[in-house]
Amino acid sequence: MLCHAKLRVTQLVAGLFLWGVLCSSPSEGGDLVTTVPSHHTASGYRNSSTNDTKGLGSLLKWRWEALWKNIPSADAYQFPMAENDSEFLRSNREKTTLTWIGHATLLLQIRGRNILTDPHFSERASPVQWAGPKRAAPPGLALEDLPPIDAVLLSHDHYDSLDDETIRRLAERPTAETTVYYVPLGFRHWFEERGITRVVELDWWESSSTDGKLKVTAVPMQHWSKRTPFSRNGTLWAGWVVEVEGFRFLFVGDSGYGPHFREIGERLGPFDLSAIPIGAYEPRWFMKNHHMNPEESVMVHQDVRSRKSVAMHWGTFVLTDEPLDEPPRRLRTAMNEKNVPAGDFLVLRHGETIVLEQEAETAP
Repeated sequence: MLCHAKLRVTQLVAGLFLWGVLCSSPSEGGDLVTTVPSHHTASGYRNSSTNDTKGLGSLLKWRWEALWKNIPSADAYQFPMAENDSEFLRSNREKTTLTWIGHATLLLQIRGRNILTDPHFSERASPVQWAGPKRAAPPGLALEDLPPIDAVLLSHDHYDSLDDETIRRLAERPTAETTVYYVPLGFRHWFEERGITRVVELDWWESSSTDGKLKVTAVPMQHWSKRTPFSRNGTLWAGWVVEVEGFRFLFVGDSGYGPHFREIGERLGPFDLSAIPIGAYEPRWFMKNHHMNPEESVMVHQDVRSRKSVAMHWGTFVLTDEPLDEPPRRLRTAMNEKNVPAGDFLVLRHGETIVLEQEAETAP
């Protein structure tokens, strides 16, 4: 009985620390001047399509309710791992592939370039490795087995997306001097503190092309940022569009559902491939504005006009209240209801690689 009580207290403290201190909901502020974008404020950034301002009271309510839900820990799950060919991935310069490494970390190989999203290879999504959400499955591809990385796409500053240990390890690789980091506004100093200077900071709808062929565009998402108790929305959050030789890829990162997806589809779509989050959505009264459920993920697939989509942001860290293995089941149901063919929105195993040669060759 005493052990059970201690577990409940530990869950409450961990929840308050990891979600209250690090990932509080966004603040709203006045615009700097009327000529700056509407998502810029005097103290940082805000969402364009929601005024959600849930505070400490809502956070405490969520964490209190979660104590009595008997939410399984990461150790309760055994996800099947895919066998991948790391030698092929390291040497591949011709085939278009996507590998789901876990959570929001994917390796995209397109036209001889290797692109890594929200790289996370540590045991925990936390500022420390002795506490916080730990992995339910190891990375599907070891960091040491990665090919030389040409570009890293970073969506926002939460610990499940921006992992300090992983970034430092990437910077120590023999090929690190050629890696370009694409980041939302406000991240340059963080990277420069770690000796990383090949950093491209972009605002929503801004684009960059470092070699004249690979074009990267930051697109709006509905989320928030907070990495320390004193940095509320001080950095921007974004999704990323990658265009190279007619192939278009969308990395959503992390977002609630909103009209920005239809705008992305109209302005930059259709897409040959999209990576869309399907997990971390319960309870809806607390998560709805910043995390999509699988039903909304299918709507995103349709809004952006994606030929093929891959599910991410599930099955790796216990971050919210739904069972960790629930999102794929709900996704299949939602796809059936929306008449989306099974092959158009894929759920991969950790480490699974798909080859997209046909899509790459026929892209406009």
